[in-house]
Amino acid sequence: MLRRTLIIAALLASTTGCTTLKGWFGDDKNKASDPAELVEIASPIAVNKAWSRKLGDENARLGLRQRPAIEGDRLYVSNDEGRVLAISATNGDVLWDSEVAPTRKEGSRLFFWRRKSIDGGLSGGPGVGNGMVVAGGRNGEVVALDAETGAERWRAKVTSEVIAAPLVTPDRIIVRSNDGRTFGLDPADGTRKWVFDRGIPALSVRGNGAPVSDGQLAYLGYDDGTVVALRINDGLVAWTQLVAESEGRNDLDRMADVDGELALGFSELFATSFAGQTMAISTQNGRPLWNRDTGGYSGLALLGDRVVLSDTAGTVWALDRNTGSALWRQEALARRWLTTPAIHGNYLVVGDLDGYVHWLRSDDGVIVGRNRAGKAPIRGTPQVTPTGTLIVLDAEGRLSAYPSPAQ
Repeated sequence: MLRRTLIIAALLASTTGCTTLKGWFGDDKNKASDPAELVEIASPIAVNKAWSRKLGDENARLGLRQRPAIEGDRLYVSNDEGRVLAISATNGDVLWDSEVAPTRKEGSRLFFWRRKSIDGGLSGGPGVGNGMVVAGGRNGEVVALDAETGAERWRAKVTSEVIAAPLVTPDRIIVRSNDGRTFGLDPADGTRKWVFDRGIPALSVRGNGAPVSDGQLAYLGYDDGTVVALRINDGLVAWTQLVAESEGRNDLDRMADVDGELALGFSELFATSFAGQTMAISTQNGRPLWNRDTGGYSGLALLGDRVVLSDTAGTVWALDRNTGSALWRQEALARRWLTTPAIHGNYLVVGDLDGYVHWLRSDDGVIVGRNRAGKAPIRGTPQVTPTGTLIVLDAEGRLSAYPSPAQ
């Protein structure tokens, strides 16, 4: 089956009421589809960039949503040049830089792909845990490195491109490939212990959400609008829940991808779909607790009594965690291709297509701060370190850090 993937730039034009892509490229006849102009903030909070570092990567053409992995005071990033780096969250210094060149076998000789070749590159972003950093590539290769030194521990191969960060647990390394399969690898040597194959629709959004885990189960969102809970040890299905129906007259209308971050609570899981549905699900049995007719291609986050997300139109929502009812919505960032919100102190933070980072008050959604990290789009969800520093990675590999704003 021929599988097609679309990047968000094209998809959003078709989901916000416009019938062509012209408005996204400056056509004066279709200003209604242009990204909303940014309005000056009357009394902005002070948001200052602590440091910034260009990693020399250019992932803009890939349409990926890579993000850094954080453990303690270290950031771990991978890029399309085949490199994995450990970086100090305090000052941006590079602690180690490992070149991980994907390999192929041709006859009896071993060849190395160059970093910029179409076949090479680390496309999935890293996962970190238990002293390891694990990253996947566009050729399906998975590489595990020592988190302290960057030395290679092992490498393995899955059946397709890896565009989601692997989940690192004590018992298994869980890796998604872009052909619908999920693999459970042995942390010691990368050998395959199980594989789960769900299949994929003919057309989907370019992206896969990273698995999340409560220690017993791994939860994954799929391109057909479902969330699946797998047992970590053996990969058996604990439950499956449909978040959004795949309905419509054509492949584009039927897209229902659950591609953004899943948010895991104490006994519930929250998921959102490109088809415009958000659902709270019981982790015990997979039954829906509530469903809301709003959703998006990015994921969601939890903040106290609420769930926060950005929908496909660029509206930021806060939903009641227990009922799904809307607490507030912010529409001033319409059509700006917003990231999943991050929680930064008492604020929500989203990145946009022009490299701007926006701070919203969590209690009412008012935009109170803004800073431009760079000129490239921000696709990956901003991350927050244990000490409260916000980390933003844009599509051209610029890493920026922001301390917590004054309350």
